[in-house]
Amino acid sequence: MAKHKLAYQTNCWGPMGGDAVGVTSNTRLTYRTFADIELAVREIGELGYDGIEMFDANLMDYDGRYGDLQKVLDASGVQMISVYSGANLIYPDLLPDELAKIERVAAAAAQVGTEFLVLGGGATRAAGVQPGDYELLARGLDQVKAAAKKHGLTALYHPHLSTMIETPEQVQKIFNMTDIGFCPDTAHLCAGGAKVPELLHSLKERIAFVHLKGWQANPFKFTPLDEGDLNISDVLKGLQADGYKGWIATELDAWHDPKEGARRSLAFLRNHFVD
Repeated sequence: MAKHKLAYQTNCWGPMGGDAVGVTSNTRLTYRTFADIELAVREIGELGYDGIEMFDANLMDYDGRYGDLQKVLDASGVQMISVYSGANLIYPDLLPDELAKIERVAAAAAQVGTEFLVLGGGATRAAGVQPGDYELLARGLDQVKAAAKKHGLTALYHPHLSTMIETPEQVQKIFNMTDIGFCPDTAHLCAGGAKVPELLHSLKERIAFVHLKGWQANPFKFTPLDEGDLNISDVLKGLQADGYKGWIATELDAWHDPKEGARRSLAFLRNHFVD
């Protein structure tokens, strides 16, 4: 299999959460890893990954000093390929604030040469999905794409458990309604009931970046690529058959030894890739 550039998310080097002020101020509703992010970057680089992905709040902690982050990236031998953010996108009164946040995130990411803005979103209402919600989400995603483009980033939609886009049918439906690109997360898609290689093949023209993650059904957990119920080898074979040549990012939302989890996934990938 042709060699790909490989990235890793910094998220499992500490507990995941968000900025608490986001509870009352939607413009501050961002993801955060409560950890020494520079340690995460250095360890990811030491393992031999080519790039990183980071949550939006951790990136914007460098506001006014993005050169400091660039020095850490350069010293670690990695580039920041992606920033991850999220939004509800179905509440019209909130949408301008959400888009303002997205623009701030994209502007920050541009300071360190980031290529992708990956977005999870599509809120599920207390009463469930209501008529018109898919249309609202699609229009919101198109506006996210435009907001990111202003700063030179490519916005991609990341279907995610706990949102209104979980099942393969829901994934197909939303990508029939929006022009935004696709960042598949193999674990979330599998947990949502998808036959992952088949779903990725059906949307191969929309895929610009891949989140590769293992998944175990019982008990539910995300795993390194060499563990779990999801056949990652079949996913990789499918991507190869479809001619995918882009970045592949691996992540674990939580793991007892984050560097060891990253090492295991990298070893698995290197067994599948040749120069």
